[in-house]
Amino acid sequence: MKKNMGNADRYARIFLGIIIAVLGIVFQSWWGLLAILPIGTAFMRFCPAYVPFGISTAKSKEEKAS
Repeated sequence: MKKNMGNADRYARIFLGIIIAVLGIVFQSWWGLLAILPIGTAFMRFCPAYVPFGISTAKSKEEKAS
């Protein structure tokens, strides 16, 4: 599985996941389980929704070298 997520994208997903989880706990709602999706994709560094569109926010090897 090729990584297609950059650091800014990962941090945003982790932050969003935490917010969703906290709101789910506060409002005692099952919707808080949706936090699994952004947090899971952030830790895997792979977003399946990016694949059909050819999107990648990860830095390429060329960008890292310069």
